[in-house]
Amino acid sequence: MQPIREPSASESYFWPSVWAVALHVLIFGLLFVSFAMTPELPESKPIVQATLYQLKSKSQATTQTNQKLAGEAKKSAARQTEVEQMEQKKVEQEAIKAAEQKKADAAQKAEEQKAEEAKKADDAKKADDAKKAEAKKADDAKKAAEEKQLADIAKKKAEDDAKKKAEEDAKRAAAEEAKKQAAEDAKKQAADDAKKKAAEDAKKKAFEDAKKKAADDAKKKAQDAARKSAEDKKAQALADLLSDKPERQQALADEKGDEVAGSFDDLIRSRAAEGWARPPSARKGMTVVLQIGMLPDGTVSSVTVAKSSGDGPFDSSAVAAVKNIGRLTEMQGMKPSDFAPYRSFKMTFTPEDLAL
Repeated sequence: MQPIREPSASESYFWPSVWAVALHVLIFGLLFVSFAMTPELPESKPIVQATLYQLKSKSQATTQTNQKLAGEAKKSAARQTEVEQMEQKKVEQEAIKAAEQKKADAAQKAEEQKAEEAKKADDAKKADDAKKAEAKKADDAKKAAEEKQLADIAKKKAEDDAKKKAEEDAKRAAAEEAKKQAAEDAKKQAADDAKKKAAEDAKKKAFEDAKKKAADDAKKKAQDAARKSAEDKKAQALADLLSDKPERQQALADEKGDEVAGSFDDLIRSRAAEGWARPPSARKGMTVVLQIGMLPDGTVSSVTVAKSSGDGPFDSSAVAAVKNIGRLTEMQGMKPSDFAPYRSFKMTFTPEDLAL
């Protein structure tokens, strides 16, 4: 239910004032029209008319009396005319006063109407300002609601992103845990297999240790003999180069280079086998190609996998075995042409090469 608005003082007196002014305007208009339409009256005549008859028989006194009566009548008529003229002048003055009053009333009405219009304009301005204030307030409220909605959306998105990230982290952690568990299981299985194998080979351990020691000694003696033989061959090749023809010297140098290259390849494999730690996953038939870089003094500068065997632990063990060589002192003093192939070269290793 809407509240009933009480009329203001100006609204209470507005229509009575309008009707009063309209009534006065109508009255003055009628008066003005009546005065304008009044016909001009002929000059007033003496009310008393006297007819004089000359009678020869009348006396002089009668004649004087009649003349006196005629003068009085004429004076009376003049006074009557003056009164009528004064009355007409009075009416005209009243009409002028009424017109002036009408003009003053109209001016007052105009002033009142102007003041009323100014008041209405001021009220309208106030109402418009209030309406604008309400609109601004509503706009601010709408804007605040939109900002709150955007903030809620951003908050929800952040929560969703955090939830998604947490789920991804949980999945990643679960995958890592599963991978770790699988590695532990594989390690445990390998340990169990090794334990079983150790149990099975326990009876052969003494024989194998002795056999291995003998093999190591034989290998070391063979390496020493090969090294000595290579040095002897190198010295012999040098002597041949110094004593024979140029063509013979070149042929011997090429042959010697091939022999030297072959001996160094075998030497690198032999040294790598000495420092190789066999991983549990190593099996016969695996092959890994390594890219090896060396310095002129025989130092191994870099080792990378050029072609994987498909088994990461075996590849890593082969790389570590070559890196563990450190430096081959046998390569010191080589000619640049002989060392050039060893600056960066590829070698293929298998578990058999690494003394599995």
